[in-house]
Amino acid sequence: MTTRGIRRKKSYLAEIKVAVIGAPCVGKSALTVRFLTKRYIGEYDHQAENRHKYEIMVDGEAVLCEIWDTCPKVEENTETVSLTAGSEAVQWADGLLLVYSITDRDSFNYIRRAKEELAGDTPVALVGNKVDMVHLRQVSTDEGDILAKDFECKFFEISAAEHVYQVAEAFLELCREVLTSKRKSKQSFIDKIDRMLSGSRTYNRGKSDSISPKE
Repeated sequence: MTTRGIRRKKSYLAEIKVAVIGAPCVGKSALTVRFLTKRYIGEYDHQAENRHKYEIMVDGEAVLCEIWDTCPKVEENTETVSLTAGSEAVQWADGLLLVYSITDRDSFNYIRRAKEELAGDTPVALVGNKVDMVHLRQVSTDEGDILAKDFECKFFEISAAEHVYQVAEAFLELCREVLTSKRKSKQSFIDKIDRMLSGSRTYNRGKSDSISPKE
């Protein structure tokens, strides 16, 4: 697991875990490396999974971000890509970056089929990669937009090969949603504890009053 980029003690940083989900060869690794290093590398081992841990800045806040670059498995004796291969990553992650290639309709259908598995409150962002190869487009922008509305998430059409800012913004927008979700959960927990303590104090005060000696 890559840990470069961490300059502060982990205990002082908010932590975010992001899983990059998608069919093979859609550019998940290229997007991840482009975001973390601003470099573009076109060739990767499509059978390898990687985890990277970096300190990043989200709207001026230092955050420890761990990214799981997943690799779905092709089921034996078939050409079907297993959706359940990403289940561990889905359970692990605070946020999910769902990636397909605009030049590969099967990769789009993979993400569309994954919706049932991804049900829940986990923040999601949808990315259509490889817009630099628009002459080979198989998935329209409107289709991506409709799917994003179905997921109720942000949608980005970008190119890992040509875009730096746009790739960063897709990841950062997901990180913002994760941080917002975490803060809401934390506040909800604090409010619940406050209500429990308030109820306990009220009960104890009432019990104390009931056993006080009468004059």
